[in-house]
Amino acid sequence: MKTIFALWGVRDLLAADLAARLPGSAAVQANVSDAAVEKAMLRITTFDAPVQAVVSVWWAADPESAVTERVLGTVAERVAGWHVEEVTPIPLPGVAPLERAPGLSNIAFLRKPDDLPHAEWLDRWRIHHTPVAIETQATFGYVQNLVTGPATDDAPAIAGIVEELFPIEALTDPHAFYGSGGDDAELARRVDRLMTSVATFGGDRNLDVVPTSRYRLR
Repeated sequence: MKTIFALWGVRDLLAADLAARLPGSAAVQANVSDAAVEKAMLRITTFDAPVQAVVSVWWAADPESAVTERVLGTVAERVAGWHVEEVTPIPLPGVAPLERAPGLSNIAFLRKPDDLPHAEWLDRWRIHHTPVAIETQATFGYVQNLVTGPATDDAPAIAGIVEELFPIEALTDPHAFYGSGGDDAELARRVDRLMTSVATFGGDRNLDVVPTSRYRLR
């Protein structure tokens, strides 16, 4: 099982030795919206304030959500978490502990439109949109997390959480983001195809996109 936590008012997350303080965790990842990604051209906020970090925990046994929330509360002013079901259309490359992973990691928080049945929303997102996303962007890592329930009492209503890895040039270069090779016509075609697909499951509105640096803590 996997649990994802969004953090606001974050202090020095990487120096907190979080992995050692989380009982039952098999792996821990931190995504931090830091100085390395501050120039990102894509940053969208629907939450009351921008998410500053995301911590993902893979559990060896039953989740220790309450303990994890308390631990994360020592390095953040606000913590919200969700239990998720993970699928990896493009597996993320490995990285040494506490070493910044190459590239840009975008974390997107998705909300399901009220008028779209959950099964149809999931089918449009995971089955129909996935190949379009892969074919129209220069991603080299792609993880989809379906929210199965809240892990904290005040967790906002989120339906899915996505992590996509891009070349670092994608921070400011649309061609690097979409993999269009400097061809403006191809760039326009890819953007149009992607946005048409995203709109089918409501991913073109009411979402948060958080550019981050990715670190494995365990």
